[in-house]
Amino acid sequence: MRPNIALIGFMGTGKSAVGLELSRRLGLDLVEVDDLIAERAGKSIPEIFADEGEAAFRALEREAIAEVALRRGAVISCGGGAVLEPENVDRLRRSSVIVLLTAPVEEILSRAARDGEARPLLNTKEREARARELLKRRQPLYLRAADYVVETSGLEPGEVAEAIVECLRREP
Repeated sequence: MRPNIALIGFMGTGKSAVGLELSRRLGLDLVEVDDLIAERAGKSIPEIFADEGEAAFRALEREAIAEVALRRGAVISCGGGAVLEPENVDRLRRSSVIVLLTAPVEEILSRAARDGEARPLLNTKEREARARELLKRRQPLYLRAADYVVETSGLEPGEVAEAIVECLRREP
């Protein structure tokens, strides 16, 4: 089995919460790619988007993923747009079992509002339309990258983590 587990998916699908639970269950380190980027940049993700733009953020994301893909024994929680760069997917694929977490748009928006986290790409009055647009564009990339797909709707992080563990049991 590849040494890492990479969680991908749209914002609000539970990557951070599930990553924490999965890392605890498996005794692996948790690496939050967005946290690593913010730490390196010395500013929050929304500040990076506001000050430097999405292209600069994606460059920082490529660097962070290149680094974390070299690790062994980690759960890697990727940002929602990590799959936009084929280079990121290639690096993750070589070192990780890639698990796509999914949820309906309505639940994604509800979770995003509930967790209070700033979502720069949804910073618009038409949040639902924007989320649907982004998801429509990204969904084929998510599916192409994923080894496994786990629906998170209505599930607690522990239940999703258990579903992922079941997937991993089938890994050669």
